[in-house]
Amino acid sequence: KKAKEKGVSLLLPTDVVIADKFAADANSKVVPASDIPDGWMGLDIGADSIKTFSEALDTTKTVIWNGPMGVFEFDKFSLGTTSIAKKLAELSGKGVTTIIGGGDSVAAVEKVGVAEKMSHISTGGGASLELLEGKTLPGVLALDEAVPVTV
Repeated sequence: KKAKEKGVSLLLPTDVVIADKFAADANSKVVPASDIPDGWMGLDIGADSIKTFSEALDTTKTVIWNGPMGVFEFDKFSLGTTSIAKKLAELSGKGVTTIIGGGDSVAAVEKVGVAEKMSHISTGGGASLELLEGKTLPGVLALDEAVPVTV
């Protein structure tokens, strides 16, 4: 609602890969995001969502990625994360600033083999988001309050 009021486009998955258990060998299928049956869980975005997100990324100048698209540690549920990581690597090569924030996202781009193509990587996911929110980080505050010492 808030995004709509501000004229901001908010993209959410339209289809998801669901599983009957949280395991690499789980039964899986693709369903609309609004139709996840009881007892099943969404573990990745589906092909339509990958296409939509990739097309939206084509219009960006800066991307901040915090959090994988799915449970990329399980091959069956890694396509969304792998696809977006490769898309960001492609965009980096075209001059788009790509910032990867958070340990899981960093692990994902490393697993895909595109980490070195990103503009910036930070393992401090929560701290990165707080900095973007304009909050003062404790380490930065300590520097501001430091007393100069002559050695």
